[in-house]
Amino acid sequence: MRIARFSIDGNVAFGAVEGDSPPGTTDGLVLDIIKGIPFADFELSGTKVPLSKVRLLPPVLPNKVVAFGRNYAEHAKELGNEVPDAPFAFFKPSTSVIGPGDAIAYPSFSQELHHEAELAVVIGRMCREVPRERVKDVILGYTCANDVTARDVQKREKQWARAKGFDTSCPLGPWVETDLDPGDLTIQCTVNGQQRQLGRTSQMIHSIEDLIVNISEAMTLLPGDVILTGTPEGVGPLNVGDEVAVTIEGIGTLTNKVIKRG
Repeated sequence: MRIARFSIDGNVAFGAVEGDSPPGTTDGLVLDIIKGIPFADFELSGTKVPLSKVRLLPPVLPNKVVAFGRNYAEHAKELGNEVPDAPFAFFKPSTSVIGPGDAIAYPSFSQELHHEAELAVVIGRMCREVPRERVKDVILGYTCANDVTARDVQKREKQWARAKGFDTSCPLGPWVETDLDPGDLTIQCTVNGQQRQLGRTSQMIHSIEDLIVNISEAMTLLPGDVILTGTPEGVGPLNVGDEVAVTIEGIGTLTNKVIKRG
């Protein structure tokens, strides 16, 4: 099931996305509005609205976004970094999250903004110290993410809080796909229609199970929290006016434009 969060006539709701559409369009897609929230038992209302009539929002509002760096060997290599022996985590605040179609505001303190296409895992239930064999039980589904990074700031500051945590640095969407095997999916990033990144989730150094076991040893994960699983090689610059799109096989495409920060 594809679960979207959306707004219509000033109201916010979740809905199940139904139908098929040509790539890059929402033609033929409708939302069956969900009674309740997707983190508990819910029913479909039977009330359907065309996706083209609503505004898609970030599919979840996470309490925290836990991101894992250098989880693809070729990406670590392209930036001159060693591959870490254990999962390497950092955080993006909830205020960094935006949805499909929202603008990425180029931060005033950076001169080198980069895209990083990633598979995002959405947590479905409160959990802590998750054993490997139970990881699938705590996952609601998967979505597309862009770990937008002020690369120059990342290089000169020991902490990554500003480089990766600024407002609008975490686009998520377009929806959460709950029925998906994430083991070997194509991840692609384009800028203005030109391919920049192309990789597969099977290239991850540490698996999704590794990442969730690792972080849940240290902290409680809450429904709606998001885990970013790393980016394949090919990261590169974004400029004001660019349109960046992250496409993941079996999920869809997340598209955002870069604007000057006002």
